[in-house]
Amino acid sequence: MKKSKFFFVAMIIGSLMFATNVNAQCGSDSGKTMAKNDIVDIAVNTDFLSTLVAAVTAGDLVDVLKSDGPFTVFAPTNEAFAALPAGTLESLLKEENKDQLIQILTYHVVAGEVKSTDLSDGMKAKTVEGSEIKINISDSGAMINDANVTSADIVAANGIVHVIDRVILPPSL
Repeated sequence: MKKSKFFFVAMIIGSLMFATNVNAQCGSDSGKTMAKNDIVDIAVNTDFLSTLVAAVTAGDLVDVLKSDGPFTVFAPTNEAFAALPAGTLESLLKEENKDQLIQILTYHVVAGEVKSTDLSDGMKAKTVEGSEIKINISDSGAMINDANVTSADIVAANGIVHVIDRVILPPSL
């Protein structure tokens, strides 16, 4: 097996292991979907998404992401937020920058359920923010713009969560 194919298979196995771990953390029965937990519940119960939870709270988007949806969220990890230039996150969390924070966060959300099996190389999807994201699929995995999908298809009661390793920015920023 080629090295890149091995990496892709390893990523899928890692994603399945992550989803099973998140299911256990959120109180779901092993092997079942997380249908009783919404997108916010999943993020709150996942330690490495705590910065995303803080940002969603600061942007007053909790109620939106707890609504019926369905939504697909490309959820940046704490490390992804930490990789932003120094002071960026702190600035975005300030009340006077709330509109920009909302713009960035809604760029990580697509209306409807988009599972990894629905993705194709070169595909574009319109975000809730209004701009498009580009999906690239290769032997090494899936990318949303320049962010790698590290865990895919985490099923929530109101949509799907895909964990990514970067904060993606709308073209207008």
